[in-house]
Amino acid sequence: MQSPLQILFRRMGHSDAIEAKIQKRAQELDKFCNQVLSCRVVIEPAHKHKHKGNLYQVRIDVTVPGKEIVVTREPDEHHAHEDIYVSIRDAFNAMRRQLQDYNNIKRGNVKAHDMAPHGRVTQLMTKDDYGIITTSNGRQIYFHRNSVVNADFDDLKLSDEVRFAEEQGEKGPRASTVYLIGKHHIVG
Repeated sequence: MQSPLQILFRRMGHSDAIEAKIQKRAQELDKFCNQVLSCRVVIEPAHKHKHKGNLYQVRIDVTVPGKEIVVTREPDEHHAHEDIYVSIRDAFNAMRRQLQDYNNIKRGNVKAHDMAPHGRVTQLMTKDDYGIITTSNGRQIYFHRNSVVNADFDDLKLSDEVRFAEEQGEKGPRASTVYLIGKHHIVG
């Protein structure tokens, strides 16, 4: 970490053991992101419960280039947070995941969602319950009447534009789902 760690205890006394645990967990964040500029941790007990022990809230603010990442573990979410060390662990685990996401985005390692393949209906065998989709590159994809999701197979027309999910069938490529594209149809 390029700047010192700041630890605040609110509405509770200072604890060397808790501070040591936080320092250790904060140093481990550098393994997941070596660009941490600052880290501030605030620990405080939540409401006092008559029949339960204190629940603890842990807030971690981490500054990285161009962004501030904040994680808060509210005690009402998890009764395991009666143990302050569990609260600390959960908060730092969440921060680790946030830093990994930050790194992946910065490196461009984000999942791209490909557009579903599309084509036009070029053959309809209504008596045999199937049709053929031809893609823009000339591939032919078989589909069964039950594959049509957002329209009725009997209402399909030649040259209707469709999107589809492709899989390998026994005799070649086939569309497992077919979505009619049109102004009255929503593509799923």
